[in-house]
Amino acid sequence: MITITYLHSNPGFFLFGVFLFGLIVGSFLNVVIYRLPLMLKREWKCDCIDFLSDEFKSEKYKLPSCIDEKAFNLSVPRSRCPSCGHKITALENIPIISWLALRAKCSKCQTKISARYPSIELITALLSLLVAYHFGVQWYTLATLLLTWALIALTMIDFDTQLLPDNISLPFLWLGILVSLIHISPIPIENSIIGAMLGYMSLWSIYQLFKLVTGKEGMGFGDFKLLALLGAWLGWQALPLILLLSALVGAIVGISLIIFMGRDKSIPIPFGPYLASAGFISLLWGEEIKQFYFQTMGL
Repeated sequence: MITITYLHSNPGFFLFGVFLFGLIVGSFLNVVIYRLPLMLKREWKCDCIDFLSDEFKSEKYKLPSCIDEKAFNLSVPRSRCPSCGHKITALENIPIISWLALRAKCSKCQTKISARYPSIELITALLSLLVAYHFGVQWYTLATLLLTWALIALTMIDFDTQLLPDNISLPFLWLGILVSLIHISPIPIENSIIGAMLGYMSLWSIYQLFKLVTGKEGMGFGDFKLLALLGAWLGWQALPLILLLSALVGAIVGISLIIFMGRDKSIPIPFGPYLASAGFISLLWGEEIKQFYFQTMGL
């Protein structure tokens, strides 16, 4: 209680602290974005081997074993240079500063370090600052910061691999319902539950209709779960705006990639980043956007 009172009376300190912590979280998100898809693929591989092991008893069809594979998760092994294997020290892992101090190169082999890593750290810090400034010092701010970080991770993972891991989507879906249940969120619990259900069923219905008409799959099941997550956090009333914004941005980006960059029309474009972006915009400015639309339309 004393801490909250202090932060209320010192908003500058609060915002600066959130920004710094956002940099640290951004560094961790870089690890999640890179490692979680690999962890899932290793897990799927082992599940397939276990499932098929009883099918192929003959030595001729001997399957590889997962028992001897080295541990690989979010904490081990330590981060290292992909070119020379140099283990990243604590001083070399300070968000943004280390990248600048090393001049974007490995300290041992001088291989270039992608600007993507400090970019994600900075974006995470700036979005965290924006959320903290918008909602102020309250428990809901902490909840929405967690949501923001999850959306960043899901966006980049889907962009890289066209996967939206259940390991992130499902826990945060339930967390959205929980924050409504315990009255941290301004969204009533019934709106949260209906939002989760309608979020999933709306895209699932579009998916089934598109598949029935074209015989193709227009999106993945991860998109359904992501919209269900957003419905749980923002309520069912926010779903039309989220779908409209995500479809609009997705269409603009997709057409631009085809026209200006010659992207093949047959190559699928991940929809998760547009859903996540639309959800974040709706989280902060959803009501203002709806009021502006109604006023413009004279409603």
